[in-house]
Amino acid sequence: MSKNKTLIVQGHQIITTKINDVDYISLTDIVAALEGGRMIISNWLSRKDTIEYLSLWESLHNENFNFTEIDEIAKDAGKNSFSMSPKRWIEGTNAIGITIILP
Repeated sequence: MSKNKTLIVQGHQIITTKINDVDYISLTDIVAALEGGRMIISNWLSRKDTIEYLSLWESLHNENFNFTEIDEIAKDAGKNSFSMSPKRWIEGTNAIGITIILP
């Protein structure tokens, strides 16, 4: 079960989430406060080394991680035509390390 709280940092709303007694802060909210922030997140998520890192983390911490989908994603990661979003990552792989909290 997760519990969400909202912080206001320099006038921007940042969502925090507690999952299994661990506090998480929304990187997406922090970066989105910057001009062009959403593109920064997408570019970072589209990097091959980012996909490899997140896949390793999920394989160690998420028993429901979708390994079949990550094989498909990993084939295209790093190509110029490849683009990843937090929503696509979460829905496609059942990731828990990155969360989207919708209003």
